[in-house]
Amino acid sequence: MPKLDLTHLSRRAGLYLPQAEDTRLHRSIALKKGFMRWFASSHALAAAAILLPAALFAADVDAKFHNAPASAQAAKNPYAGQEEAAQVGKKLYARNCLSCHGKMGKGTGNVPSLVDGKLDSVTPGEVFWFITRGDKDNGMPAWASLPAKQRWQIVTYVESMGTSQAAQEAPSKLKAPPPTPPFTDFRYEKPGTFHKITVNDLPQPYATKSAYNSPDLVARPGNVWPAAPVGFKVELYGAGLDNPRTLRTAPNGDIFLAETDPGRIRVFRGLTAGGKPEQSAIFVSGLKQPYGLAFYPAGPDPQWLYVGSAAEVVRFPYHNGDLKASGSQQHIADLPGRGWFGHSTRAVEFSRDGKRMFVAVGSASNVDDPDTTPREKDRADILACDPENCVLSVYAYGIRNAGGGIAVNPQTGELWCSVNERDALGDNLVPDYITHVQEGGFYGWPWWYIGAHQDPRHRGKHPELKDKVIVPDVLLQSHNASLEFTFYEGQQFPTGYKGDIFASEHGSWNKAVRVGYEVIRVPLHQTGHASGEYEDFLTGFVLPDGNVWGRPVGITVASDGSLLVSDDGSKGNFPGSYGSDDGGLRVRVLAAYKVSSPSQKTLTFPF
Repeated sequence: MPKLDLTHLSRRAGLYLPQAEDTRLHRSIALKKGFMRWFASSHALAAAAILLPAALFAADVDAKFHNAPASAQAAKNPYAGQEEAAQVGKKLYARNCLSCHGKMGKGTGNVPSLVDGKLDSVTPGEVFWFITRGDKDNGMPAWASLPAKQRWQIVTYVESMGTSQAAQEAPSKLKAPPPTPPFTDFRYEKPGTFHKITVNDLPQPYATKSAYNSPDLVARPGNVWPAAPVGFKVELYGAGLDNPRTLRTAPNGDIFLAETDPGRIRVFRGLTAGGKPEQSAIFVSGLKQPYGLAFYPAGPDPQWLYVGSAAEVVRFPYHNGDLKASGSQQHIADLPGRGWFGHSTRAVEFSRDGKRMFVAVGSASNVDDPDTTPREKDRADILACDPENCVLSVYAYGIRNAGGGIAVNPQTGELWCSVNERDALGDNLVPDYITHVQEGGFYGWPWWYIGAHQDPRHRGKHPELKDKVIVPDVLLQSHNASLEFTFYEGQQFPTGYKGDIFASEHGSWNKAVRVGYEVIRVPLHQTGHASGEYEDFLTGFVLPDGNVWGRPVGITVASDGSLLVSDDGSKGNFPGSYGSDDGGLRVRVLAAYKVSSPSQKTLTFPF
């Protein structure tokens, strides 16, 4: 009789019978709040279930959870703790599970709650096994027809529901007490308010429960508008963009915008009397997740536009005034992590002398150990190469995700980065940060964080690195999701703003009461160096009930000295402007915002 290949059969069924190399790939997060006896009565999908032979389930079973085999108990969720997977899983849950289990997973009728805490010991692998197999006798359909990836995404989402049910309800009810300074949340983010977090302020890991509180975006109410410091005005000049992300100002003043999801780059030029762009064009389309944009060489006469995407860096011929790429793309470099996993934004920047190209590549996971996780190789790094003959090498490492933003300080020539740190250690760990980058420097991920603080999930590992961990220049609120930033070199703002950093904070998903969803200012004191504090600059994207209507992403200084900020979360219609008409400093909003000085006529670049 031929030998039964269990691995082959299990993978065809979408199950995960782990082998040595599989068990090293991911650390599974245990389900902290209840999962369920997952069965449904009224909602059934016509699915072609692929089931393993019954003999496979005869031994080593878990009688407490539908007789799940030991192999299922040991299976690891390859997407555990990943917000993007949970977000996709949320949509899949709404399509396939919500009608029976309810929006909040509390169940309906005779369908049990997924968040009742009755089955705390159930592992993600067992749940994956069960939703693949189904339970027809109890009305639970088999979901083997869904790709294994989608089933794991559903598991990831329901897992996050269970760990943070109270946290999900907290923002809408706003029963949470005020935060303890220096920590804050959206209720206390006001333009002109300064914050400073130091190493001594950091709480112990797990001082609070880890929350899943990803935003449900809503339309902006008619009487709500972003708030800026006194004297600034916020205006909208256009909308209708599709996933607007990175912004870059070309040397001739044109504004370039990466629309990541549709895979295109837009360019805007000039201004009509009605406040619309004189010209608007698609510079290039058909790209795969474009994000990073940088003109090369630096100076008034670039020859190329470099584009960083999840899998590669490419470049297009560019000369001042081009509204469309004049030639086809040239491949510059393959980037680590060509698959789906992990952070996909790839910021690109050049040194002042043009001899180096920098590319930020985020991690594939929350805290997987690169020693035992092959797909983390050369990730959580800033890489560098000669832009004309690119052979990438590591410039700095242990940086979980700087893919949202890197930039060279025009005053000092130092490379800076904006970093999304790790999650699931509590509301106020680990702080995101903005910092200048030391060549060869180690910033902690995943074993350490913010100096000599060891991640408890990697206890005892790499003690030799403890004293090498660099403390960043500016610690931000944990889970802020800091993205693109720019150095202000315009002439319109007060002189005290000259050289300062403005950064977009996309907003939290892993904190019980939201934080971020704003633009901040980091003073550099005309020295090019930070002293640790930052200021709330543009706020108001979160409503008092905790719902979110906007999420800042990209930011750039326009040729007239005003500030543009892209927003990939806005819904609904916007008026032309909101606020005083005093001609003061101006933040202009499209799916982006603009700031200008009362002493000069304000140009606008509507998107």
